[in-house]
Parts: sequence; structure tokens; C-alpha cells
Amino acid sequence: MIIRGPEASSPLVRGPQPLPRAVIRQLVQCAGDAGKTVALRACGSEQELLDALRVAGQARMEIALIDPGSCVESPRLHRLLGALPYPFVEAHDDSVDRPERCLPDGFTQRVATVRGYCAQSYLLGLEIALEHLGCTEIQGDVHVGT
Repeated sequence: MIIRGPEASSPLVRGPQPLPRAVIRQLVQCAGDAGKTVALRACGSEQELLDALRVAGQARMEIALIDPGSCVESPRLHRLLGALPYPFVEAHDDSVDRPERCLPDGFTQRVATVRGYCAQSYLLGLEIALEHLGCTEIQGDVHVGT
């Protein structure tokens, strides 16, 4: 599951910008090639992000890609991430010249952090997540060693 937090702490902004269709197609294909499915959840608030992470745990999620968005410094998010029952890859859809803040160090369930590749960061993060699960027969153009 890819869980994306809100981009701004404002009542006028609801959720992150949509991912390009080409990236969504690549994510679905990459997961399918590994025999997995992928779900995308765009959250419009901190509470929605926290709820999505809790529900993923109840659904016995194998691994998640998490973009905390504007909630990156949230103490409530940090507490929840510290107690997650599943591993996650932190992914940011930022660019090298406009980096977003990352979560602080110390989350034992975090497998990796991917940033600087715009929306393609999600694809790289998914490939890392799949390799973490032992899905090494990925048919994509990029191989990420872990």
C-alpha cells in the first residue's frame, strides 16, 4: 500500500497532488510482475493519515510506502510509526533541488528512505519494498540492491 499524507497544513488543501497516470501504471505493473497488488491512498489530513496506517495494520499489510507529506514532524505520526506492526519505506515525491523534510531517525520498521526523484521515488520505493519481501524476480528496468 502507498499511503500519502497531505501536502499542506491548511483547511483549503485536501490531500497531495495526484500522481501522473504513467507512474500509477508503472506501480501497478511492477507490483503485478512480483505477484503482488498495490493500493494507493491519498490522505487529506493528519487524522486521515493516522487512520489509514492503523487500518493497514489491521489488514495485515506486508509492507507500506509512506509519504508523510506535511505531517513529517507530527508527534502523533511518530508515535504510530514507532509501533507499526509492519515495515515501511519512506518515499517523497520531491526533487533534488526542492527536498522535503524526512522523518527523524530511529524508526526500526523503516527499511529505506527514497527521495529526490519526483513521482518516480514511489516506483523506486516499491522496488525496494518488493525486494525486502523477497520478490527478487522483478521485471522492471531498474534494479535496486538492498
